[in-house]
Amino acid sequence: MQNEPNPISGLALIGFGEAGRTFATAGAWNAATVFDLKTDRAETGEAKRAEYTAAGVQGRETAAAALAGRSLVLSLVTADQALSAAKAYAPLLPPGALWCDMNSVAPDTKRAAATQIEAAGARYVDVAVMAPVDPARLSVPLLVSGPHADAAVASLLALGFAKVRTVGDAVGRASSIKMVRSVMVKGIEALTAEMVLAASRAGVVEEVLSSLGAEWEGRADYNLDRMLVHGLRRASEMEEVAKTLQSLGVEPAMTQGTIIRQRRLGALSAGSPDGLNNKLNLLTRDGTEMK
Repeated sequence: MQNEPNPISGLALIGFGEAGRTFATAGAWNAATVFDLKTDRAETGEAKRAEYTAAGVQGRETAAAALAGRSLVLSLVTADQALSAAKAYAPLLPPGALWCDMNSVAPDTKRAAATQIEAAGARYVDVAVMAPVDPARLSVPLLVSGPHADAAVASLLALGFAKVRTVGDAVGRASSIKMVRSVMVKGIEALTAEMVLAASRAGVVEEVLSSLGAEWEGRADYNLDRMLVHGLRRASEMEEVAKTLQSLGVEPAMTQGTIIRQRRLGALSAGSPDGLNNKLNLLTRDGTEMK
């Protein structure tokens, strides 16, 4: 287990959303086994199985089947499921297996998950994904921490990840960097949405954006796109950011507003039309964000 000659042959993915699909396709992880809870639901099972086929991975109907004999596991679930996944699947892991928790959750959440994994005889690793996986794919920066960080870095590099760095031997350190950074990254997205929505109502979008710089129309378009497509997931992540700030004695005043704004745009579930004006027309027509 400690020196897996071919990491892909021993690889399992728990969760197969945007990150899992992107990584598996980019790395041609055809021997990897995969389980996602959506295969258990009638309304999503068929589509999820089609995603397995498109990515070339080995879909499994149960977590036990996906994890059997696997020495390296990437946990890529939603933030609100990260701890539940560790609790539920820890007993299914082979002894010594590496559980790489790549979910965007608070350091305390990762430490709680580590307790579950280590108690089952496997090895827990805190991994922070530091940029959108699309278009970066396997070049997305990864920060790794925990007592098994060095082993995880070697395995992740062998999978094809190009930018992997150890940041310490304490579980929670990598996620602390990610969480604190998200205050700014997701906060700027939320502030951008608030700004352009107000500018649209006032009829001054072009003037406001040009006053900030030539790049801001494209930046505003991108930020709204991320919120419309991923706002619900980002809101869940920002709930974890709020927990992180509270644990550090910092009031998450701005972060609470970010949670609200991200959730409202994500809840529209209307997709993301091309172009800033079309996005603003969608939001203005819906009216949700004008309250």
